[in-house]
Amino acid sequence: MNLEFLPSKNDLPHLGDAERSALGFEHWKEGLSRVTDRELRDFAQKLSDDPAGHHLLGVIFSTSSFLTQSVLTDLAFFSKLLHQGPESCLSEILGDLAAKTARNSDQSEVMAELRRAKRRAALLIGLADLSGRWSLPRVCEALSDLADGALDAAVSHLLLRAAERGELELRTSESPLEGCGYSVLAMGKLGARELNYSSDIDLILLFDSEKIDYRHSRGVAEGMVRITRDLVRLLEERTRDGYVFRTDLRLRPDPGATPLAIDMEAAVNYYESLGQNWERAAMIKARAAAGDKALGAAFLKELTPFVWRRNLDFWAIQDVHSIKRQINARKGGSVVAVEGHNVKLGRGGIREIEFYAQTQQLIFGGREVELRVPRTLEALKALAAAQRIAEEDAVLLSDAYVFLRRLENRLQMAEDKQTHSLPEHQEGIAQTAASMGFETADAFRKELLKQLHAVEDRYAHLFEEAPSLSGPGNLVFTGGEPDPDTLKTLSELGFKDGAQVFNMVRTWHHGRYRAMRSERSRQLLTEIMPTLLQQLSETPNPDKALLKFDDFLRGLPSGVQLFSMLYQNPKLLELLAEIMGGAPALAEHLSRNASMLEAVLSPEFFDPLPERAALQRQLDDMLSRAQDVQDTLDLARRWANDHKFQVGVQILRGSAEIEETEAALSDIAEAAIAGLLPEMEQELAERHGKLPGQGLAVLALGKLGARRMTVSSDLDLVFVYDSPGETAASDGEKPLPPSQYYGRLAQRLIAALSSPTGEGRLYEVDPRLRPSGSSGAIATSLKGLLDYERENAWTWELMALTRARAVAGAPGFMAEIENGLREVLTQKRDPAEVLRNAAEMRRRLEKEFPARNRWDVKNARGGLLDLDFVAQALQLCHAHDKPGVLATSTQAALQALAKQGVLPQDEAERLVEANRLLRRIQGFLRLSAGSDFAEKEAPQGLKDALARACGLDDIAAVRKALKAARKAAKASYDARVAQPAAQNPQGA
Repeated sequence: MNLEFLPSKNDLPHLGDAERSALGFEHWKEGLSRVTDRELRDFAQKLSDDPAGHHLLGVIFSTSSFLTQSVLTDLAFFSKLLHQGPESCLSEILGDLAAKTARNSDQSEVMAELRRAKRRAALLIGLADLSGRWSLPRVCEALSDLADGALDAAVSHLLLRAAERGELELRTSESPLEGCGYSVLAMGKLGARELNYSSDIDLILLFDSEKIDYRHSRGVAEGMVRITRDLVRLLEERTRDGYVFRTDLRLRPDPGATPLAIDMEAAVNYYESLGQNWERAAMIKARAAAGDKALGAAFLKELTPFVWRRNLDFWAIQDVHSIKRQINARKGGSVVAVEGHNVKLGRGGIREIEFYAQTQQLIFGGREVELRVPRTLEALKALAAAQRIAEEDAVLLSDAYVFLRRLENRLQMAEDKQTHSLPEHQEGIAQTAASMGFETADAFRKELLKQLHAVEDRYAHLFEEAPSLSGPGNLVFTGGEPDPDTLKTLSELGFKDGAQVFNMVRTWHHGRYRAMRSERSRQLLTEIMPTLLQQLSETPNPDKALLKFDDFLRGLPSGVQLFSMLYQNPKLLELLAEIMGGAPALAEHLSRNASMLEAVLSPEFFDPLPERAALQRQLDDMLSRAQDVQDTLDLARRWANDHKFQVGVQILRGSAEIEETEAALSDIAEAAIAGLLPEMEQELAERHGKLPGQGLAVLALGKLGARRMTVSSDLDLVFVYDSPGETAASDGEKPLPPSQYYGRLAQRLIAALSSPTGEGRLYEVDPRLRPSGSSGAIATSLKGLLDYERENAWTWELMALTRARAVAGAPGFMAEIENGLREVLTQKRDPAEVLRNAAEMRRRLEKEFPARNRWDVKNARGGLLDLDFVAQALQLCHAHDKPGVLATSTQAALQALAKQGVLPQDEAERLVEANRLLRRIQGFLRLSAGSDFAEKEAPQGLKDALARACGLDDIAAVRKALKAARKAAKASYDARVAQPAAQNPQGA
């Protein structure tokens, strides 16, 4: 046949899938029977009868269902293409776009014409590629020209329609784009005119409000956003004619916070103040592709100092390297599978070649202008000419780039899908091999692996002298979309929502938080990120831990100093991640007081806290400098929370015994109560005066009474006052009777302890252990307290009273209270009744608060509650005859019961050890996992830390010790409480 464009069999790839080819010919014959144009039908018949034409059709049918459909649905254009050739047809397509589409006022017709042009251009470019008629650069240029033409036509159409509606005034309707003030910047492959066969187009839409005569009330900014939305819809909405191009606008400055179209001045300000090195790399390929091209060119010229720096400091170079060095690059020896391999983002792929060139361009292009070229092949050639890379490497990488880009186009050509991954089955690999011109799949595999390993080797060699940032695997947070291998790494680390992690880290790098607004802080964070994420992954819930770290960053006033400290002290970085993921209460405090991290570096940070009296002096001295009540509350919280943080870190790191940390936390709470009480008294006295007597005292029960506080313990408090007589009244401006006066004082102290401020809160306060519980007065006189406990208290209230200690108030009054309580506790009681009531209360608690699992060491049978009930019930049974059994903590009570002969010494020792282990477990889990600890799901790092806190080798040893402890505790509870209660039922 006499055709301008009919490739010979030798020019075309091998026939791939014979079945697909045969099916294509069936559809071809069916289509010919419906063709009414005789000349066109004759042409098609002759083409299929001609050996070269038949082979061309067979290759099309077997290679690409998309190309097959394009031929069958537009036979007239296919004929024109073969008669005129690809260059002539492409020129005609682009000319029609420019001349006809823009001025068509019917948007549906415009959309159809754009899609028709895309389909025809894709067909001709695909055939020019398959036949070898066009080189890879020419194929990419043609695809880019099509995108440019479609963009210009669509923008022209939208501007003319807006002008017709009276929304804006154009300089000239004959040339609507000239000086229009709306510019389309092409980024990525379109910017470099290296577009893929089925690629998204990366765009940044800019406008200059001073150049746009916008007349609608919505304003120019919103008007340009509306035009941008319409532009995206024109291009990517799928109709029966298909689509034109998928668009991606995420390379614009801070895409999560900025509109779709950006004012040029705002964009310049962003890049000059917050622009990142990966954005500098992206700008290498930027090009004014459509719309007001003069405006786009002016913008890019203004950004020249941002992109091309004459001098790069150490950190800037480090950050340039870290853009891609975060991908796990190792020189040689890695295994690259063919099936399913991503030829763009995978090991040895296109992205590594691009970054190889771009990083070197950024480092040296500030001084060497000849390196400032957008195309990858040209950049490699320029770098070799400037002797920045070896000539051999440039040739090797260029050959690999051409091979992989041709392969990428073949993969996308098959179904017109933006895929970069090879088929995952052998049949698909064979089909791909045929489309690439290989006679066998094995020959294709060999060549592909050769190219991938060559790229991988050169890429790793480029960065081998720099310290690895890869950590556990690929961790790349640059660009507009998540790197697939990064998402895979995050998933393997334990993050459930890798996309959320990617977007959060990108948010940090866009400088939305104060701490991230300097370039140095962002560079430092890039360096520490792999270690940070790996450490966070060792926590019970990595996603929640990352959110905590996000809160931490949000509250920082600046980042450089802290991140520098973390960079220089990797152990401190590990501790920070451990706190964020393993200790929510510590994380919350650290978010408000980042300077505490610096305190960790001091050697004394892990020393025991000072004695109680020294702590009190510290706090009282600090409160003496307070300006007002609010300042008092903030200072008290800062002081207490700083010390709780210190003790919490010691628990987290297992550097202190459980008795030391419980006592220290109790001392902190006592000092806070004793320090705030006089401040609240003074505030109340300013309006209501004072009362005679010894005032108000604070009685601690529960964990504070026992001096066994954990980091999350509430304060069980009872407020007792020395009554001067109920007829008395305070001597202030507004006198109050004692019950009301001390009730208000108690409420003020509760508020001072529990109300949140900017420094957080101190404690939750539970006053329900007072006489008559929630229905009783918040403060009670000493006589009222003692009368109630003697005559009306339930057994469980008396059991709670065994832990009571006076922790604040006048010393003499505190001693008087404790003496009175001791008299109550040493009253003669019926042991059978005590044990029956204790056993009944334990059953109620078990029903109301069932244990979640074996690690619920408080509520589980054989847990801390059973030990508490043994100690407290036995104290009530024997205190009358043996007052020496009284002690406020369970451990001390068990030892006292043994000393007084109530418990056998060996049993008491077993229970004391069980109690110590259970408290260790509870103290650590309250700090770290809280109620969420589940051994099967818990990361190994958390289980190892729990074992360290218990002084054991591993979690298996903890599990074994826990089982033995619970067995001993349950046996003692059954023998000392449950069985005697059952043997002596009420009324027996």
